Amino acid sequence: MEARIDKWLWAARIYKTRSIAADACKNGRVTINGVCVKPSRPLKEGEVVSVKKPPVTYSFKVLKCIEQRVGAKLLPEIYENVTDPKQYELLEMSRISGFVDRARGTGRPTKKERRAMDAFIEPAMFGFDDDDFDDDY
Repeated sequence: MEARIDKWLWAARIYKTRSIAADACKNGRVTINGVCVKPSRPLKEGEVVSVKKPPVTYSFKVLKCIEQRVGAKLLPEIYENVTDPKQYELLEMSRISGFVDRARGTGRPTKKERRAMDAFIEPAMFGFDDDDFDDDY
């Protein structure tokens, strides 16, 4: 049995909508056995589908070709996750480092960075505490 790759990606719950899956295929983020594919490419059982979702490239071995969306509990019958463990380490590193798309020190600080700056600057303000001013008057 065969299924279109964009329908399979949607039915296997790898992408939320079929149009997002089709766009991913068109933009070269989906490969089958290392070859970029069009959304209409037929998918066969046993093939390995790689999906780039930066910063990770997930790999799935197709166990069953489907075109109708199934419940999450049935996913182990549809595909086998064969993603390299190094990819998950990469994902964890990006989670730890925080916001990936902005170079450090550029643009407005995040809420977390702003609080860290405030915590750093407040105690160092001229070496005085507010209590020092109250005692003199």
